[in-house]
Amino acid sequence: AGIGKCVAMDLARRNARTILACRSRERGQAAMEEIQAATGNPAVVLRLLDTSSLASVRAFASAVMREEPRLDVLVNNAGVTGLPFTITSEGLEQTFTTNYLGPFLLTNLLLG
Repeated sequence: AGIGKCVAMDLARRNARTILACRSRERGQAAMEEIQAATGNPAVVLRLLDTSSLASVRAFASAVMREEPRLDVLVNNAGVTGLPFTITSEGLEQTFTTNYLGPFLLTNLLLG
């Protein structure tokens, strides 16, 4: 939704292979189908990613590095605000992990 969806729509319109990295399979699937229909670009794909989980970040990055011949653009757009203080299963504060640690780790893992 929001800025991320707009960026993905623009990339797909430019005929880019576009990976939607979404936490929710249902919302991601709906966005993928909408973008494919609006742009005529079938190379819009959905992959699950939860940046509040470093294990999810590692699994996503590993799959991208294994499956994609190259990565030209990375848009880190995930973020949360206003959540109650919560510690993740990995022992990290959820908002900080979602907004900073997860995207930082993802970027570094995708640099290869």
